[in-house]
Amino acid sequence: MELKAFSDYLALEKKYSAHTVTAYVNDVEEFSFFCKNRLDEQRIDTVSYPVIRSWVVCLVENGVSNRSVNRKTASLKAYFKFLQGVGLIDSNPLAKHRALKTSKKVQIPFSESEMDSLLSNIQYPDTFEGTRDRLMIQLMYETGMRRAELIHMKLSGIDLNNGLVKVLGKRNKERVIPLLPDTCKLMKVYLDLRRQMPGTEDSNYVMVLKSGYKLYETLVYRTINRYLSKVSLKVKKSPHILRHTFATHLLSKGADMNSVKELLGHSSLASTQVYTHNSIAELKKVHAKAHPRGKK
Repeated sequence: MELKAFSDYLALEKKYSAHTVTAYVNDVEEFSFFCKNRLDEQRIDTVSYPVIRSWVVCLVENGVSNRSVNRKTASLKAYFKFLQGVGLIDSNPLAKHRALKTSKKVQIPFSESEMDSLLSNIQYPDTFEGTRDRLMIQLMYETGMRRAELIHMKLSGIDLNNGLVKVLGKRNKERVIPLLPDTCKLMKVYLDLRRQMPGTEDSNYVMVLKSGYKLYETLVYRTINRYLSKVSLKVKKSPHILRHTFATHLLSKGADMNSVKELLGHSSLASTQVYTHNSIAELKKVHAKAHPRGKK
């Protein structure tokens, strides 16, 4: 199956994150299991498109969402493209595959009042962990960084004198994000507390547990979800919604889309444009106010 070579290709050449590489490999292994146990196909590098189509049908019948099915077939398509690139197959059986239709999910950002309440009215414990959790939320909302970027943020990337932080984004792309003065102050308080914690002196990561180990994804999610639940009744209360809120608030205040793109670390404007629909109401107000016929 050349899965080890495929995994190395994704990680080293495509520079995908470890999480993405694992997801791709798991999807290919899942298809291989289907072929061997349902169709008695022992080698997936020789399968035809009808075989893949039967797998897609099976996934849908088992209740897998169209979005998830599309992700799995994308993984498989990448695998066959890799095999074709190294000369192990002549053509990609998924070359002309069309993705299943999916409904666009509208991500509802938090309002400015909700975020103000979260950062101004909520009481955080006056402890190392309480300060860390407050800083975690403030960083994600005020910089728009991803959860993985927060977790892997290094001490060497912090420049409080100039109010800057360096993070490592998708495909190992570094970017520098400005910090607001209030966040710099909180970072200094946190770093002072961090230095007092036994076990943290050997860690290069900024955000750590009391033991000194770096944070993990579920802890970040639970922490943000818990605090957001205190100020909002919205169903979706995840780290990504804070990033979404960051972008929406900047755009609604008139920030240039290219600047927001750079802050978010997007490779194209198309990725940033998904946040513009939330600014339409504000744009309508500006349009009506500024246009000569707006008051007629």
